[in-house]
Amino acid sequence: MSKVLVISTSLRARSNSEKLAEELIRGAKDAGHDVEHISLKGKNINFCIGCLACQKTQKCIHQDDAVWIAEKVKNADALVFVTPIYYYEMTGQMKTLLDRLNPLYPSDYKFRKVYMLSVAAEDEPDVPEKAVSGLQGWIDCFEKAEFAGALFCGGITAPNEAAEHSEAQEKAYRFGCSLR
Repeated sequence: MSKVLVISTSLRARSNSEKLAEELIRGAKDAGHDVEHISLKGKNINFCIGCLACQKTQKCIHQDDAVWIAEKVKNADALVFVTPIYYYEMTGQMKTLLDRLNPLYPSDYKFRKVYMLSVAAEDEPDVPEKAVSGLQGWIDCFEKAEFAGALFCGGITAPNEAAEHSEAQEKAYRFGCSLR
């Protein structure tokens, strides 16, 4: 059993990615994992200013929600980032959070597996490539961690459409069941 942290990055209420995150979480719990879910909706996360003070102190100079989220990330065995794809990329709030997780770089972080679940209106297989590449760039900075897999659910166009999209829900559930 792993301690899995799922981070949803959409700020929209009842978003498609949030609905699929719920199914992923259900699958991960059914597979025996201890799952915690954090949504970035309503969170105050400032931009990293690149001062690098955190590399010496392992603490950020900003005192906002990213501080406690970073602690949750540090202590999880596996991470799942859930994002809608906007302009063929992860959400801005996901990228901002990744930047703010810089204090973890010199720390004794636990996470080893990192996953991504993404959702978009477009359905071509290459749609999530830039988002995956961006997450891979972050993972590459953590030598004990690896990109362990991704699920892309394309062709979901209308707000809250995933609630009626049983095929995408089933894929998300199975993806959750497959987490290691």
